[in-house]
Amino acid sequence: MITQWFGTRRKNKVELHLHLDGAVRVETFLDVARRRGIELPTRTPEGLARYVRVAHDCRSLTQFLATFDFFIPIIQDGEAIERIAYELCEDQARVGVRYFEARFSPQLLARDGLAVEEVVERVLVGLERGQRAFEVGARAILCCMRHRPDWSMEVVRLAVRYREHGVVGIDLAGDESRFGAELHAEAYRAAREMGLHRTVHAGEAGPAHNIREALDLLGAERIGHGYRLVDDEELYARVREEDIPLECCLTSSLQTGSVPDLATHPVRRFVLDGLNVSLSTDDPSVSGIDLEHEYRLALSDLGFGLADLTRMVFNAARSSFLPPAEQRRLIAELKREYLPPDVL
Repeated sequence: MITQWFGTRRKNKVELHLHLDGAVRVETFLDVARRRGIELPTRTPEGLARYVRVAHDCRSLTQFLATFDFFIPIIQDGEAIERIAYELCEDQARVGVRYFEARFSPQLLARDGLAVEEVVERVLVGLERGQRAFEVGARAILCCMRHRPDWSMEVVRLAVRYREHGVVGIDLAGDESRFGAELHAEAYRAAREMGLHRTVHAGEAGPAHNIREALDLLGAERIGHGYRLVDDEELYARVREEDIPLECCLTSSLQTGSVPDLATHPVRRFVLDGLNVSLSTDDPSVSGIDLEHEYRLALSDLGFGLADLTRMVFNAARSSFLPPAEQRRLIAELKREYLPPDVL
């Protein structure tokens, strides 16, 4: 039965928490660096993988994020950004993803003279091309960065400008262990007033208080990670009662040191208690994984059953930032794949 769940080529998964710049093929880094004349410490995929993937002993968010310092300058290029978005659609379709939301910071990718508008447009063009070529649904989320609150209002402006062209919301990303959310409150208030969807990284490297702050101060509709929720029983009950979606990433939570091991992973309790949990990869190329790997890990190491995995797929679908009509169509498509004909 497990082989059947994973072995078919049907597109039966939905992913909500995926960083575009953390989902780049090693071969693409090499090609782009060669075209742009950027000198690399190695010219082989195997050698470069040691620089663009986290080390096996990585156990902190700060160390995890440091990997990006090496490769972000390579991909600050319009052609490269469009290619990455396009190839991501192919990679997602290959592991059976029906729909995903890819997030990125326009300003981080716009350095080296590239305009933020061109960054967003290149991503959207790449995703649109990839959707047509590989029959997968894709939308974009624009990231505010915790260490750069001066960027956040521009992120909101960009999200409004491009929301009819594939941008479905905003996020707050970066090192929550060092930078608080209060600096972004004004931008998130503006986003809410303009009807933009909002998610926030919280409770990953920081305390449960950061989750409460994301909900109350920033008006977050979804929480990225949220593992420290187990440290606050009152907040835990609220998240359960309000059905607040938790975007959980198993492998990266170990690599960032957010969770010590899978045996004690909070996702176990989240699922048992019926919280709105879904699985994502976070930064698949940095972690050296794909979404199928995370689902297999949930089966083999967390002891979840196929019914649990199916529930998480539908949690992701109903928690997506798609417009209501498109969300209903996505759920209907998934039901046709998961449910026998006599149930439909």
